[in-house]
Amino acid sequence: MLSYRHGFHAGNHGDVLKHWVLVLCLEYLKQKDKPFFYIDTHAGSGQYSLKDAYARKTAEADAGIARLWEATDLPESLNLYLAQVQNQNKRGQNKGTLLQYPGSPALAAGLLRPDDRLRLIELHGSDLVALVKLFARDHRVKVLEGDGFVAVKGLLPPESRRGLVLMDPSYEIKSDYNKVLTAMNECLKRFATGQYLVWYPLINSVSAQRFSEQLQKLPCTRWLDVQMAVSRPPQGHGMFGSGMFVINPPWTLRTQLEQGLPALTQLLAQDDGAEWSIQEKSE
Repeated sequence: MLSYRHGFHAGNHGDVLKHWVLVLCLEYLKQKDKPFFYIDTHAGSGQYSLKDAYARKTAEADAGIARLWEATDLPESLNLYLAQVQNQNKRGQNKGTLLQYPGSPALAAGLLRPDDRLRLIELHGSDLVALVKLFARDHRVKVLEGDGFVAVKGLLPPESRRGLVLMDPSYEIKSDYNKVLTAMNECLKRFATGQYLVWYPLINSVSAQRFSEQLQKLPCTRWLDVQMAVSRPPQGHGMFGSGMFVINPPWTLRTQLEQGLPALTQLLAQDDGAEWSIQEKSE
């Protein structure tokens, strides 16, 4: 896990789906005046340059956020997400040029209110340093060093009894799949009414192919599972799409996704295998 650097993948199609869903869920929580906690179990460095060596080596953002950046007439729900990315690129001489991509901590910080709180967990040393620097002056934020699978349990339930947890490990290590399931079971024991977002890759591996079904067996009464593939499954191990599993989803989320997914899938399609699906369990 410690070898993984998200800078190689920042702004790719997986980030677009993940962060779009995250923005929609945070916006929903803000509809009530009562403050809430945002907890990020694998926070990374917070934001990413799309012009540095990591990003340009793979240029994954070119087939991800860059396609939305240049698009017109997007559905309203997608514009909510795109506006947050645009806000990160309004500074300096290159205003309006896509140079920076906000990770989930930066997106959440841009959306949360003065009384809301962010708890950002990171294990990787250099990412941790960058995260601390990025939020050094933000009183809402506490950066915690540690294993997000373990540390998240000590933060639940939040003081306000309102909260959203994002869990998106790299899945570079096969054991991450079981760690997610174990951690989510523990989280739900502590804070059953919380909102939980679990991102996962669509790849050709037994662990990945079974994961969605395993998530759907978690002890919760309401969930939504959205998947977006951008291509046909490759012969090898490459990621051809991703999914977001949402526990206690906003009542508005499915409608927003159904409005935006056709356009998003078409924009990000790499071949005729691009498709999307939504499964849902409600009380």
